[in-house]
Amino acid sequence: MTPGGVLTTLYNFCAQPGCPDGARIGGLTQGTDGNFYGSTSVGGANDGGTIFRITRQGQLATLYSFCAQPGCPDGSDPGGLIQGTDGNFYGATFQGGISNLVCFYTCGTVFKITPAGKLTTLHRFCADRNCTDGANPGGLIQAKDGNFYGTALYGGSSPNCGISGCGTLFKITREGKFMTLHNFAGCPTEGSSPTKLLQATDENLYGITLYDGIGCEGYGLGTVFEMTSAGQLTILYSFCSQNGCTDGSVPDGLLQATDGKFYGAASQGGIFNTSCQYGCGTIFSLDVGLGPFIAFMQPFGRVGQTGGILGEGLTGATSVVLNGIPASFTLVSDTFIKATVPQGATTGYVTVTTPSGTLTSNIPFHVIK
Repeated sequence: MTPGGVLTTLYNFCAQPGCPDGARIGGLTQGTDGNFYGSTSVGGANDGGTIFRITRQGQLATLYSFCAQPGCPDGSDPGGLIQGTDGNFYGATFQGGISNLVCFYTCGTVFKITPAGKLTTLHRFCADRNCTDGANPGGLIQAKDGNFYGTALYGGSSPNCGISGCGTLFKITREGKFMTLHNFAGCPTEGSSPTKLLQATDENLYGITLYDGIGCEGYGLGTVFEMTSAGQLTILYSFCSQNGCTDGSVPDGLLQATDGKFYGAASQGGIFNTSCQYGCGTIFSLDVGLGPFIAFMQPFGRVGQTGGILGEGLTGATSVVLNGIPASFTLVSDTFIKATVPQGATTGYVTVTTPSGTLTSNIPFHVIK
């Protein structure tokens, strides 16, 4: 879709009988080759979902079909992908892998897949009988230490959520070495069913839980939490803590904007009417005192390519520097700069000097050779 609202359909899934190309698409991520990569939760050769590549012109290639063996040891129902710094893509499947009563059907996996479609299963959840490592994972992030972090919706060692468990937060290396970092406790001290992590500019992990919270006897439908690099978890906010849940409940998604604050949405709570008996939802911000920074519209590019930089208070900017190399730039607005990758530049952080100080990117910019 263009900024003016002109929409072009690039591809219609399930274009053939049996949906060998997949169905129910998740999100897209852009690879360093300029193409888009994504997943479908069902369909494919074995009806376990797919990983695909699609060009900007709409040419689709199915790279992998899950559930390639009886019992789906490679997983099924994949979620979103991220591209690691090694060029491979990483993700998790919500089901498949090991079968266990904790997760009712199957418990999910973490996988790596090359751009050519070679898949490696890095971890199968519920590796022990009680699923202390978690069950049914969500998406992954790659942190600045190079490791991957994620959450599992169920499982863990807490007895407060019944047989299904309250969920976990985990770390996994590119080689598949797995570590459970936190077992969520549910009511009345924590949330349960964690999902959607991010690493903020202070290098701590932030995320949400869908349910429970502090003092959640009958309320407490979801939280925002922080985990430090030392492994200390803190509940920053418990939803439905205002009378009538006017602050929202059951949060769904969290991002850090360039003003340093966190923004997100709650799918329930807020205003109640006959159209939405559990509440119609809210959009919220949460300020934990982190400062402003700059972000990229696309975090990679070749020398000579021009890309976009997002920020706050960019008017009057005097320089843009990529890993020590000055870059030519054009100020478009107070929140947007176009800059060109300079000769001699290498992968690293970008700084923008403004009248009020220097802003640094939250992640490195990757210079493609």
